[in-house]
Amino acid sequence: MFLRYTTRRKNGKDHRYYSLVENRRVSGGRVVQRHALYLGEINDSQQEAWRKTIEIFEEGQARPRTVALFPEERRVELSDPDIVRIRLSQLSLHRPRQWGACWLAAQLWEQLGLDRFWSARLPPSRKGTRWEHVLQILVTYRLLDPGSEWRLYRHWFEHSAMADLLGEDLGVAEIHKLYSCHEQLLEHKKDLFTHLTGQWKDLFNAKFEVLLYDLTSTYFESDPPFPEGDKRRYGYSRDKRSDCVQVVIALVVTPEGFPLAYDVLAGNTSDKTTLADFLKKIEEQYGKAERIWVMDRGIPTEKVLEQMRAAQPPTQYLVGTPRGRLSQHEKRLAELPWQVARQGVSVKLLTEGEELYVLAESKDRVNKERAMRRRQLKGLWKRLRALRQMKLKRDALLKKLGVALHEYPVGARLVQTEVAAGTSELSFSLRKDKLRQRRQQEGRYLLRSNIASGHSAEELWQFYIQLTEVEAAFKNLKDDLALRPIHHQLEHRIEAHIFISFLAYCLHVTLRQRLRNLAPGLTPRAVLEKFATVQMLDVHLPTTDQRLVILSRYTQPETDVQLLLQRLKLELPAQPPPKITTPQASGQTAPVVKT
Repeated sequence: MFLRYTTRRKNGKDHRYYSLVENRRVSGGRVVQRHALYLGEINDSQQEAWRKTIEIFEEGQARPRTVALFPEERRVELSDPDIVRIRLSQLSLHRPRQWGACWLAAQLWEQLGLDRFWSARLPPSRKGTRWEHVLQILVTYRLLDPGSEWRLYRHWFEHSAMADLLGEDLGVAEIHKLYSCHEQLLEHKKDLFTHLTGQWKDLFNAKFEVLLYDLTSTYFESDPPFPEGDKRRYGYSRDKRSDCVQVVIALVVTPEGFPLAYDVLAGNTSDKTTLADFLKKIEEQYGKAERIWVMDRGIPTEKVLEQMRAAQPPTQYLVGTPRGRLSQHEKRLAELPWQVARQGVSVKLLTEGEELYVLAESKDRVNKERAMRRRQLKGLWKRLRALRQMKLKRDALLKKLGVALHEYPVGARLVQTEVAAGTSELSFSLRKDKLRQRRQQEGRYLLRSNIASGHSAEELWQFYIQLTEVEAAFKNLKDDLALRPIHHQLEHRIEAHIFISFLAYCLHVTLRQRLRNLAPGLTPRAVLEKFATVQMLDVHLPTTDQRLVILSRYTQPETDVQLLLQRLKLELPAQPPPKITTPQASGQTAPVVKT
């Protein structure tokens, strides 16, 4: 096993991307290479750590040894009553189920202290149902293989090793228990946020001086009307599903991506009306402290920003501004010199009253936006030429023109189109003034803040760029953890579904943070898929005295999984103890008991 890299030239620099590769001997004596893990662009210390791990692992490889088995055909004097003869010819394997990823999820659950948190708040029912186990099953299912509760009950739980890991049976995943668990969660939401804040601080030394705030929406394929006060409403859909009712989700994370709190709002809630209430909730829960709130341009209103400046002490903020405001300050900013904030990023600082305006220009962003604009303009221009060559009636031409302008929205702002009255003659021309203005604004951000001092222009720009952590959180919730579709029909269960998805995201973030120091190319999803290759199955060994020895065994991890275990400082538990059945007079076997 060794590290292999590929080189790619990007922005005038050579970048090396590493992978872990294993040599395997196949038939004919040939050696083939198996790609084990993608590590991405790692630094020198990370390279050295991985190489040392490979050396230690290969030196400590377990050597195979020969053991003696005693099938029924071999006559051996056995005086110990604990030794039985087995029928090797009748050995059989039963119930293959996924174990490795379930075990890793359980480790993350314990690392976050969620076992202690929920055992104190979800006591067992009178019939002995361990509700904290039901919740752990729901969260693990959402993390590993998300779907409906009905699918969990009918298929997933039986094909996973969650029963083995929790010491439960199939009864813990009955459908009515899964739904009943939803009823008990929301009242503990505020306590959970406080618990998570402490865990992020203890485990990863997380800091909370800068908080990122953003909103998204998720839709439902269900038909209104709904009861009065129901949060499912039609509104602006970020999922391009304006035909469906939705709810809005507000989320607060740190720049490192640790989620602190979220809220579920009505689907027709305007972004501008959410900030004041959320600021109040955070202050009530965590107290007033010097925090910097980083937000996108559409969230705060001028009234809210004024209230934040007037608070004692002032609530600090950093917010993006619409491109129109850049035009308002263009003359004054043009007189100021550019300052180099970091390689490829230049800034200008403009103080106006109580606020500081930061104009940042990123060369990478300039190249990206310029390429997008050229692609749009080129595509629209080609389409307009094709439309002009077509012999169409006026109404048909207008329809096709509308479709073309909708398909290329950026290009449509830079091109003037006209269909002559009473004819079907199309004319179009480039709006050079708009193009000139667009070129000047490409790759530039105008930020506004009331932070007086203590932070450089580079830090302010970096804070704003880190809003991508919130976008990544929403992407994980919607795609990786399959927040949608939401199958529930009752509002409180819908909110409980989002609550469970939030818990699964917390496990995801914990694993991601553990992997961040190992290699940036290692993603939580890739690691979970590797661990999912470790299966558990039951080995049935019939004995000569009509008993049955059952050995539940997880499979030996592959080399890449063993390396991950070593780098994550995790150790697999001992194999479960054997079970044995006892013969009965009726000829039927008794229930399986542990020996």
